[in-house]
Amino acid sequence: MVIGVLDLQGAVDEHIQMLAQCGVTGKKVLSEEDLNQVDGLIIPGGESTAIMNLLLKFDLLKPLQEKVAAGLPIFGTCAGLVLLSRSDALAGIEGEVERNGFGRQKDSFQADIDVAGFDQPFPGIFIRAPYLKQVADDVEVLAKIDDDRIIAVKHGKILATSFHPELSDDTRMHQLFLEMVSA
Repeated sequence: MVIGVLDLQGAVDEHIQMLAQCGVTGKKVLSEEDLNQVDGLIIPGGESTAIMNLLLKFDLLKPLQEKVAAGLPIFGTCAGLVLLSRSDALAGIEGEVERNGFGRQKDSFQADIDVAGFDQPFPGIFIRAPYLKQVADDVEVLAKIDDDRIIAVKHGKILATSFHPELSDDTRMHQLFLEMVSA
């Protein structure tokens, strides 16, 4: 199994290290050729507008949209969640996103998150994090914070989080994604 990590912005190396801890090969993806060589893809955090512009610059938006439509397993973190939920971007999750939903950079925080299916809380690291205000009925909500802010979802072969699991020492979110790829 080879999992791609979109190499445009964000904690690319940290995701690749997490994949290695899970016993899987990670591959940096910067072209359509790279994209065609992976069994799943991680879209790291960063700034969603900048990532969108880079997807256009590197002619990756259309191929990535086609991969989403074809069912390629994708894991989006932070800005990846934003891109997956926007209909003008990747349209993998039907939902209304609130960018920078917890405030500015100075408002970044860490919190223990109760995630559906996990027996212990997950260490969530939120950096200028978005959240989903609402999602379609067929989107499975895995975690919320403050009772109404959706911060982790699963929809078919798509997993998305508001937080940065690659910056923690906990591999469970990556393992969940790898189970989705294997299924």
